[in-house]
Amino acid sequence: MVLEHALLHVRPGREAAFEAAMQQARPLISASPGFLGIEVRPASEKAGLYLLLVRWDSIADHRDGFRRSDRYSQWRILLHDFYDPMPDVAYFGEPL
Repeated sequence: MVLEHALLHVRPGREAAFEAAMQQARPLISASPGFLGIEVRPASEKAGLYLLLVRWDSIADHRDGFRRSDRYSQWRILLHDFYDPMPDVAYFGEPL
């Protein structure tokens, strides 16, 4: 199992619209082979900052599966206009 991590910087004043769009986008990612779960958490002390954590069977399930699918195109349309800057994604292995 790998954990995808990204910090999402949502444009000021767009938080409620982002949260609604994320609810629409969840079924797109959850239908992906290798998907194990998702969490999106707002920062407690910084408006507009969200932590995205997605559990995958493998990096390939995210990078070569979801990101090359039609579902990702729809995900991008729903969510990417909210970000400034675009998030960096990192993958993490099993806990120590």
